[in-house]
Amino acid sequence: MHAIRIERQGGPEVLQYLDIPVPEPGPGQALVRVLAAGINFIDTYQRGGLYKMALPFTPGLEACAVVERVGPGVDEVKVGDRVAYASCIGSYAEYTTVDVTDVVPVPAGVGDHAAAAAMLQGMTAHYLALSTFPLQPGQVALVHAAAGGVGLLLTQIAKRCGARVIATVGTDEKAKLARDAGADDVIIYTREEVAPAVRRLTGGEGVHVAYDSVGKSTWEASLSSLRRRGMMVTYGNSSGPVDPFQPLQLAARGSLFVTRPKLGDYTATRAELLERAGDVLAWIARGELKVHIGGTYPLAKAADAQRDLEARRTTGKLLLLPA
Repeated sequence: MHAIRIERQGGPEVLQYLDIPVPEPGPGQALVRVLAAGINFIDTYQRGGLYKMALPFTPGLEACAVVERVGPGVDEVKVGDRVAYASCIGSYAEYTTVDVTDVVPVPAGVGDHAAAAAMLQGMTAHYLALSTFPLQPGQVALVHAAAGGVGLLLTQIAKRCGARVIATVGTDEKAKLARDAGADDVIIYTREEVAPAVRRLTGGEGVHVAYDSVGKSTWEASLSSLRRRGMMVTYGNSSGPVDPFQPLQLAARGSLFVTRPKLGDYTATRAELLERAGDVLAWIARGELKVHIGGTYPLAKAADAQRDLEARRTTGKLLLLPA
């Protein structure tokens, strides 16, 4: 089978398209045929060395796939089942093995591409808006990178909660996508500074929560956009990790809160995984949540896909198609 392999961490050039043996499922595992694999910023962190990985490895945590074989003791899934997952390494491949406790069934009303696109980013948006800072009607949320995969989903879910969304984007094209997703106000950060614009839009009050996947370059703007006792949710590092800071700054800015969540801690049990994924996939099946697929790439072009993602040349979700 063909797969992408990483033998040393570095730039996109370390992504090698190789022919390797099809893996065998062990106890509690299934061998799946990947229909579509999601491309996420965490893949670039693992490739580049921000997150240390045992080498060599096949990247990719997310996919929609079909069960081909099951290992000993498996009765949760059967051959032919269509499943999706967001936390099984190895999805940049034609086949991979997954722990069956990490997969969820895909409803008939959800296509392969939508299922692959919705798992990691959809569940991230779900926990951010419903658990990390449970949005209430009338609250104001700042959503950075609002035309990205998480941003578009988070905007829609925030609006489901009755919140007002102030989105940040870099271009007019991305501004339209954010507005189409429901954003009430859009700041094009290449033309005006974010924090002053937020203060203007909120009558000087600031937002209740800032959802920030960008990291280093937006940290100061996010903190400066919060109202008294507001929450900074920093959940990504697309511009690099946030610099160290003094907690006393939080008191000086209005007794602020800061949290750095990750999906694994919000899908820590099988029941929670099924609940979050079930909500997201059901909303998609009913047409209540729209997944924007910004591009698809053949498996051999994984390096191009990651270059496009890191350069912010994309919108919505990117997918690799092994077939």
